[in-house]
Amino acid sequence: MIAGVVLAAGEGRRFGGGKQLASLDGRPLLEHALAAAAAASGLDLRLVVLGANAEQIINAVDLSGHEVVLCMGWREGLAASLRAGVTAAQSAGADAILITLGDQPRVGAEAIARVLAARGGPDGTSNAIRASYSGVPGHPTLLEGELFDDLLELSGDEGARSVFKSANTYFVPCDDVAVPTDVDVVGDLTALSGSPPADEPRKEKR
Repeated sequence: MIAGVVLAAGEGRRFGGGKQLASLDGRPLLEHALAAAAAASGLDLRLVVLGANAEQIINAVDLSGHEVVLCMGWREGLAASLRAGVTAAQSAGADAILITLGDQPRVGAEAIARVLAARGGPDGTSNAIRASYSGVPGHPTLLEGELFDDLLELSGDEGARSVFKSANTYFVPCDDVAVPTDVDVVGDLTALSGSPPADEPRKEKR
């Protein structure tokens, strides 16, 4: 079983707070990542990790199809969110997780599908699959259950970088199906307005 995990527990301090609820294309920013996960086939369970402003987000965002995982230690950084998501997925019986970020609204179902399709890599031995953009690693990322213990030992705000260094990682180019821009500040949100929504197919480049 593969669990999709949307990480959205952060405070969004650089944004000025409440980033998950900021409006993009007429709906809250977080809904774009949730819609992408919902539109992707191959995910048996969908989780969204919340922390800062969780109550407001639950009341304002359409979380349909996703189970909420509360990360009480969200102030620690990204590692706390990862641990919360992995713990919930593991408890549900997942043998792999597919991670996306709640502040990447233009990473959609097509990128998720491409990463899922590459599970195991060309020779079936890869225990981590990462999307890449112009050669730079990004999301979505797929991590097999054998890496869960390593993920649960993470701390701070570094994320899973150290886990990927020791994993047998296979990279999947996704430049043609997603734009991996993080919404960190209000200007990022403005720049993304009008670009194709994550849950709609991108037009093929000619």
